[in-house]
Amino acid sequence: MKISELSAQTGLSIDTLRFYEKIGLIDPPPRDAAGRRDYGPEVVDWIGFLNQLNATGMRQADRIRYAELRRQGAKTYAERRQMLVAHRAEIAHRLTELQATLALMDSKVAHYQKLEQEQTANV
Repeated sequence: MKISELSAQTGLSIDTLRFYEKIGLIDPPPRDAAGRRDYGPEVVDWIGFLNQLNATGMRQADRIRYAELRRQGAKTYAERRQMLVAHRAEIAHRLTELQATLALMDSKVAHYQKLEQEQTANV
């Protein structure tokens, strides 16, 4: 698939895809007879995974490292698993913090609703 098709399927701009290729997040694809990039369908899933790692806050340097390990194949399974286990722990910690913050926000919203009701009742 051409880079414009990949862009449409992944939601990433063409410039971002070229940047990802430049920094090693995605492998340079073969080129067609006209010299245009010709990506295989598997890159869509890979980019989806990279997007998930990004959305969960994994640093770009760590995503690049993961991509490098992936290129090295099966001998890096343990290291990749360890990276994901460590990142998962960070995500779990952030989720705990967010749940506590959500509970605080719920409490504050309820407090202000009560104050508004009292104010309306006193008018």
